[in-house]
Amino acid sequence: MSQLSLKRLEKSFNEARIIKGIDLDVSDGEFVVFVGPSGCGKSTLLRMIAGLEDVSEGEIEIGGQIVNDLPPVQRGIAMVFQSYALYPHMSVYENIAFPLRVEKLPKAEVDNRVQAAAKVLQLESRLQHRPGQLSGGQRQRVAIGRAIVRQPKIFLFDEPLSNLDAALRSEMRIELMELHKRLGSTMIYVTHDQIEAMTMADKIVVLNAGEIAQIGSPLELYHKPDNLFVAGFIGSPKMNFINGRVRAANGTTVTVDLGKLGTIELPRTSTEVAGQDVTLGIRPEHLTLGRGEFVIETTPNIVEHLGIHTIGYATLPGGENFIGLFEGNPDLDDGKPMAVGFDIAQAHLFDAKGLAVY
Repeated sequence: MSQLSLKRLEKSFNEARIIKGIDLDVSDGEFVVFVGPSGCGKSTLLRMIAGLEDVSEGEIEIGGQIVNDLPPVQRGIAMVFQSYALYPHMSVYENIAFPLRVEKLPKAEVDNRVQAAAKVLQLESRLQHRPGQLSGGQRQRVAIGRAIVRQPKIFLFDEPLSNLDAALRSEMRIELMELHKRLGSTMIYVTHDQIEAMTMADKIVVLNAGEIAQIGSPLELYHKPDNLFVAGFIGSPKMNFINGRVRAANGTTVTVDLGKLGTIELPRTSTEVAGQDVTLGIRPEHLTLGRGEFVIETTPNIVEHLGIHTIGYATLPGGENFIGLFEGNPDLDDGKPMAVGFDIAQAHLFDAKGLAVY
């Protein structure tokens, strides 16, 4: 049985439909990440699960129980927000213990749970400190500790690392993944950062304009995006898109005219795309300087030398932006022509509606 089930879930604010009929099952112990651009509805969806937003239509089921009309405290969830929301006048101990004090648990039970959470989060030596004496990462751990002590069925995280600097975010990502392994709890995490999603999730839910664009493991979304939106959102730098038109589709191959770049033949079984405008996709990291089954000649206008790899930015004859990501420090400079190629098996193709062609 699913730990969490969303059925035909809708949310509207007056005439504006924000969440548009979402169906989703989350299994016990899964780490699920909601990802998408700003305004796609991911935080609203999380708040609906938490009980902080009313449901316009549909059902939310947690542990086999429909919870639409239950207040947040009775849903068996704990939420960690983007802001730490700590009480500055209280010690770390009291901040973590606060929800247990509200529940009026016995003092011994409160102490046992706080000490256990502090050990998991490596905060034992900080229990008597106040939030103002802690680093950003330590404060976020306190907020997580306050969630842990409630022993919830599901943890909800709403962009909890967005206030941290890049190095600390990387450290906290690892800590959260280790925490998930230790606790074995169901966790739902919201972020706009697709790198966080790719590195942390068992399952990613990509949202676009209040709808699910695709659900899958990180590598499934990377290698087999269902549509242009997911293809462009997952991966950094983003996938290159080149406009073309199908000249022939015989059930085994699709021949695409890419204008001044030439013609490419792709192994695809679809015949419905014959005569359609299509989009060819190729990831920057799948390009190789000077060789490949299909070669493109262009001139980078910007080159970034980053040590571990080099990134070249160019514009193709059709006006499309084109990015190449190459290992190390190859002979690549602004204004110097380059030839880059790729293997046809690594190319993606999308039809006129933006759906993947197989």
